[in-house]
Amino acid sequence: MAKIRHNKFLDTVDEIFSDAKNKGVFHLYTEDEAYTGRKVRIKGKDLFHFGTTGYLGLEQDPRLKKSAIEAILRYGTQFPLSKTYVSFVLYSDLEEHLHRMYQNPVLVAKNSTLCHLAVIPSVVRDEDVVILDHQVHNSVQSACTMLKPRGIPVDMIKHSNLNMLEDKIKEYGNKYRKVWYMIDGVYSMFGDVAPIEELTYLLKKYPLFNLYVDDVHGMSWAGKHGTGYVLSKLGKLPDKVILVSTLSKSFGASGATMICADKEISRYVKNFGGPLSFSAQLEPPSVAAALASAQIHLSDEIYEMQNELKDKITYCNALLKNTTLPLIDENLCPVFFIGTGLPAIGFNLANRLMNEGYYVNLGVFPAVPVKNTGIRFTISRHNKKEDIKGLIDAMVYHHPKALEEANYSPNRIRRSFNLPLMGEDREGVKIPSSLVLEHAATIDNVDPVAWDNSLGKNSSFDRRGLKFFEDVFANNDKPEDNWSFDYFIVKDTSAKVILATYFTTSLWKDDMLSPASVSIDIELKRTTDSYYLTSRVTGMGSLISEGDHLYIDKNSPQWKEALVLLLNAVYKIQEKNNATMVVLRDFEEDDQEIKDFFQSQGFIKIHLPESCVIEDLNWESKEEFLQTLSANSRAKIKKDVFKYEHFFDVEIKHVVSEEELAYYYQLFSNVKSRNFDLNSFTYPKKLFSNMRNYSGWEFMVLKIKPEFDDRAVKKPVAVAFNYFNDTKIYNAVLIGLDYEMSEQFQVYRQAFFVLLKNAKKLGAKRVNLGFSASIEKRKFGARIIPKVAYVQAKDNFNLELIESMSIKPHSK
Repeated sequence: MAKIRHNKFLDTVDEIFSDAKNKGVFHLYTEDEAYTGRKVRIKGKDLFHFGTTGYLGLEQDPRLKKSAIEAILRYGTQFPLSKTYVSFVLYSDLEEHLHRMYQNPVLVAKNSTLCHLAVIPSVVRDEDVVILDHQVHNSVQSACTMLKPRGIPVDMIKHSNLNMLEDKIKEYGNKYRKVWYMIDGVYSMFGDVAPIEELTYLLKKYPLFNLYVDDVHGMSWAGKHGTGYVLSKLGKLPDKVILVSTLSKSFGASGATMICADKEISRYVKNFGGPLSFSAQLEPPSVAAALASAQIHLSDEIYEMQNELKDKITYCNALLKNTTLPLIDENLCPVFFIGTGLPAIGFNLANRLMNEGYYVNLGVFPAVPVKNTGIRFTISRHNKKEDIKGLIDAMVYHHPKALEEANYSPNRIRRSFNLPLMGEDREGVKIPSSLVLEHAATIDNVDPVAWDNSLGKNSSFDRRGLKFFEDVFANNDKPEDNWSFDYFIVKDTSAKVILATYFTTSLWKDDMLSPASVSIDIELKRTTDSYYLTSRVTGMGSLISEGDHLYIDKNSPQWKEALVLLLNAVYKIQEKNNATMVVLRDFEEDDQEIKDFFQSQGFIKIHLPESCVIEDLNWESKEEFLQTLSANSRAKIKKDVFKYEHFFDVEIKHVVSEEELAYYYQLFSNVKSRNFDLNSFTYPKKLFSNMRNYSGWEFMVLKIKPEFDDRAVKKPVAVAFNYFNDTKIYNAVLIGLDYEMSEQFQVYRQAFFVLLKNAKKLGAKRVNLGFSASIEKRKFGARIIPKVAYVQAKDNFNLELIESMSIKPHSK
């Protein structure tokens, strides 16, 4: 099978960030002539600034500014030399002050990203294993990719899931020297904190367990001498904890720090940490500003600043308690997150708040799951209490307005974040009175005329084909072989069909569209855990059908309303079936209207394998068939197909014995076991057995003629399982091959040509050749159609875990 075109994670992020930019909430520029910290000027408007990470406001402290200016005048703008050779004169003074703060060795780096890149590959040895918290900062995760080529396993657990963590520690306990768990002290999106007390217990319980903490968002506003949230809980830094913090953000200067109690580790990282050894050092003004800030941190003044900020945080929490705003986590951190659910609602609310005079950040995918979009705002010493009250009042007014415009209810947001529901459990979604949604759980109860005239004319999902699928995927032993079906038709007041589609809810392999190398590794784990990384998915169409699964009349002015009506119904199906994801497929890649609509509803676009269709069957001979192809394809077909045609006997069968069926299933399994590019569960034997009971299905069997077949037992070398629907669409659904004979006789290509000849004989108007192998199918005249799906997951964990597996470690 040819490789499919896999989704690129960065392409998805680019789509969402570009949308955010177009909506006016990303990639903005300030226009201030000078900063005070309280306000920023954007798009000609002075906005109260609730987006800073300088929580103590030290970046505006006159002492830091004066020190930086004097350093520039005395030493210049930079000291361009690696610290391995010579450090700038003020470095030793800064390091001495930081040592006094932390009471441990401190290394200074250019920034936290470079610090992680220096420290992690140095302290994690080849005999270790790493466990990432799902929400640990991207800079930590990026640094860990450097470990994989060395053969160091990098695993992931759900956010702050200590049961899962302890299971991993036990799993790895006898295999590795150390188990490193990498976390944030304060998580930058939701503002929640690491469970330090519980982690301390695990540090004592398991000798091999070690902790690596990024506490850049906990710095300065907490802890003795402002040494951060984590140390405020630990008291003393244990030997098995490495702490990375910052000289920027709340510290007010620039740079990052690594602190550990083990002097030998500090020495080793200083000598061998790549960016620490070979990158340029901090500029003189940054070192001077950091030194001035360290002097403040070592004085009692830091506690006055901490208390001032704490008072404002407490005030903000008190205001929020008197509202119904969905605050995701309440604590004494300066980071707050108000859920909006969909990105479109977040864009709307962010713009509304800017129009009211308040700048806030938007938390959006990939920092949070798509349906966990929200307004992230921060409190700093620059903010006055009247500013905070003004912001909360503005959100109280505009949050429900933004929800109302999106037909989104407060409880839907609360469900997305697992928050307590408000009052009566109702969706509160306005349904356009002029549209009627018809829903059925079996094709038997669907309006036959409406279905046949809309979606039913496509692919294998005419009424007969769907009844077949319902029969196959019911009352089976394995969970993956039992699907629930839901059919939807939306009509207007004149009973005209605007929309028709069907969904199945079934168990999917989460790596279905991942690179084959990733699926191969995951399948090894499934030898002991059959359902590792699998999820229930409510998906448009089914795992066996392909084609246009959505009929939508875009000539109707209400087509978008019809889609909103459909999605509201699908979400209820998702909840009923406890599905973790909704997948909408198969859409043409260049349909901008569909893309814009689904992205506004919180779906992300992913690429699917290309669809392959032959629509030109107006030929009567092989010579005429060749004339429909390109010159290059004609040569290929002559060489690889016509040359071998005389070796084959072909039989189209509708009645087959149990023995024949068993062998056909074996041929299909040959193909399935090799195809990790589209990794799904193997279909049950019942699928093939039931083909004998439903008209439209055929077994297209290829054999090598006896005089050319030197095998003792002469069996078929290929079988195609095809479906001819009521509207003369011929569907190549599945294929089975004998790979031992395939190369010698070009069996795969011959099967394609036999399939086309049979479609021609039946009077087919179109042939659907299925997904993938597009290079081969193009040779036969197939039109290649790039396809995409739109995905909305409740939780990013499984998707990101699989994404983290895309860099394959070397074997030890």
